[in-house]
Amino acid sequence: MDFDALLREVGALKDGHFVLSSGRHSDRYVEKFDLMRQPAATERACAALIDLLPSKGDIDIVAGPTTGGILLAFEVARQLRLPAAYAERSEGGSLVREFRRGTTFPRGARVLVVDDILTTGGSVRETLGALEAHDVRPVMVAVLVDRSGGKVSFGVPLISLSQMTIETWAPDDCPLCRDGLPITKPGTTGSASAA
Repeated sequence: MDFDALLREVGALKDGHFVLSSGRHSDRYVEKFDLMRQPAATERACAALIDLLPSKGDIDIVAGPTTGGILLAFEVARQLRLPAAYAERSEGGSLVREFRRGTTFPRGARVLVVDDILTTGGSVRETLGALEAHDVRPVMVAVLVDRSGGKVSFGVPLISLSQMTIETWAPDDCPLCRDGLPITKPGTTGSASAA
């Protein structure tokens, strides 16, 4: 599967001028929810991700972090006919995740961690941290898009449907700002003024 082509087909891979959550600017952006709002496209993406797994029999549970990871963990687990678990932010909004709502794991369960877009690895690390409270063994991390440039390691194998290098700039060094291109802040409905 040409996953980048699928992202473009559903309008999730965007070109323009964007201010990212980090405050940096970019000329490309992947809006994961443009993919995940379309169940058939998400199903295809998850099937392609499953095809990359070296051994499906070595997985007992699929886990993902909130928010996008929940949808992907559910769909991957559904296709593998396995249970799914979801790592939510702890009460109070801290950067700690936990498995709540009665989630339990069989002792020694082998866990596949699934997430949407890997940049710094924060949400995956938080999910792996939440798994440490249980007698389980993470065996692999699978993501749709790896934007880390190979700089992130989790101590288990990492697979992805796409590896992207998307250049970013500090607002003061942004060539798109210098060219006067309108800027959009993803996740909002309008344009953002350049800072």
